Amino acid sequence: MESYAIGRAGGTTVIAIEGDVTRQPVEAVVNSANEVLQHNESVATAIVRTGGRVIQEESDVWVLDNGPLEPGIAAVTTGGMLQASHVIHVVGPQYGEVDDPAELLASSTQAALQAAHEHGLKSVALPAIATGQKKYPIAEAAPVIVGAVVEWLQQNPDTLTEVRLVGFSKQQTDHFVAAVNDRLGA
Repeated sequence: MESYAIGRAGGTTVIAIEGDVTRQPVEAVVNSANEVLQHNESVATAIVRTGGRVIQEESDVWVLDNGPLEPGIAAVTTGGMLQASHVIHVVGPQYGEVDDPAELLASSTQAALQAAHEHGLKSVALPAIATGQKKYPIAEAAPVIVGAVVEWLQQNPDTLTEVRLVGFSKQQTDHFVAAVNDRLGA
């Protein structure tokens, strides 16, 4: 049986579900990126493979214009051939190498939601940011990501219609489900 949870925060539906973030029926997909937006790792690779080279090309231009992406900042590109019209790129913290990884992870999560809102997008799919190459343990990351989503939605009610927290594996999904249930009583 598939694991999932549904809750509401600030007038927005929050869903935790297992799946491929690139195939979600949303307007924006969040990419857990590296600082130079070279999409050659985990989620980023899948996004470019599915969405096409234009995502990498637009990312290269963004870095040329703005410099390396930092935690708490979002870069936005088109979605290429993805179902989603936009990709929102954020950098999570390298676990074990910063003083407060939870603060940086929350900041990056909220930057993604703010970027979606600023671009007039209403639905967003987020992966387990920083849990791959950045080695943030999913058991710690999921509550931080969910908490940041809920806090942002409560501070910005009725701006988004849906936020999907997409676990690539059952383990990731189970942690997202538990965090949504804990935070929203789903």
